[in-house]
Amino acid sequence: MIRAGVGYSSARNPRSAASEATAAALAQAGISRATGALCFATPAYGAAYPMILRTVASEAGTREVAGCSSMGVIAGETEIEAGHALAVLVFSGDEDEIRATRFFVPTLRGRAAGVATDIASAVRPKLGKSNLLILFADTYNFEAEATLDALVNQLPGVTIAGGGASEDGSIGETFVFCGDTISSNAVSGMLLAGEFDLTLANTIACGLIGTAHRVTAARDNIVIELDGRPAYEVFAESAGPLADDLRRALTYVFVAIPVYENADTIERGQFVVRNIVGASEEHGVIAVAFQPKVGDTIGFVLRDAERSRQDLKATLDDVNDRVSGNPPPAFGLYFNCVSRGSGLYNIPGHDSAYIRSALGPIPIAGFFTGFEISSLADQTSLLQYSGVLALISGRKPWF
Repeated sequence: MIRAGVGYSSARNPRSAASEATAAALAQAGISRATGALCFATPAYGAAYPMILRTVASEAGTREVAGCSSMGVIAGETEIEAGHALAVLVFSGDEDEIRATRFFVPTLRGRAAGVATDIASAVRPKLGKSNLLILFADTYNFEAEATLDALVNQLPGVTIAGGGASEDGSIGETFVFCGDTISSNAVSGMLLAGEFDLTLANTIACGLIGTAHRVTAARDNIVIELDGRPAYEVFAESAGPLADDLRRALTYVFVAIPVYENADTIERGQFVVRNIVGASEEHGVIAVAFQPKVGDTIGFVLRDAERSRQDLKATLDDVNDRVSGNPPPAFGLYFNCVSRGSGLYNIPGHDSAYIRSALGPIPIAGFFTGFEISSLADQTSLLQYSGVLALISGRKPWF
């Protein structure tokens, strides 16, 4: 039987905080020793990260500890987005049901294929019937799309989820944790393997505005024409009054790209979002954070609280349908974009409260991410402005 618990602390003393959070997690799980532990901590603890991880490992009785720095942490219904905060998730179970293998790969820049090979080599011998590969990456150095493409080829059929480590802007670095190793310019994580049921779901804070458009002229990352018209005109029509303040518009309006090639429409759950990095009314163009090709379908999406809330509700309804009739989830992980917290909703703890209301008191831990990783329309994708929920359940017994 899989048992799990989550705890958190805002104590300023790092050793006390780690001990308090781990003790709470073990108590909720009803165990004295864990198979594995995940830990997320805010930059306020920066220099004490190694001490925190050693304390978590000692208290939980496991060497399999991984996690990362984060602007904010999530533990059950609690979301803390500033100051001293850390969250710890512990889990345990029979070896054939769930096993944990931590991994660490340094030096990310310029070697996406090598990073993927190193990760795959570390976890391939430990794969089971069910697998969840959890990634924590340095947001500022991880070459996400190239690395994920290579990793999918190296580990076909393995579900991958996770996110980019984050910080509050005070240090300009993010850190990943593995054992008591702390590093920037690295990726860490944990393979969960065994025989369990995995439910993975994504929600996005953006909704389509207007219709899909065809790229009819482009160069490098510049969209010159959409539907035969100047791209800026189409963007301005979609943005509406926001276009009067371009800087503000670019914080709310983004480009949607279908995950399926040759798609003519943009459907919920089948697109990724990328930033618009510049726009020129004078030249009639927009610059985007990818390289569009003539013939591509793209759309514009708006990030706002109500669209995000409605999508979260729909996602949780779907999750409930998928887990209905099965053993309830033993624990979960939630990787939530830094743009989806109280700055979006104007209240703290929004997403966690909705998850608790929909799914009940499942131990769930997570962090606020620089980017998200999940399966979208059966493809491992780099996500933005999203929340990724992963639920682990014991298999239903056969009688």
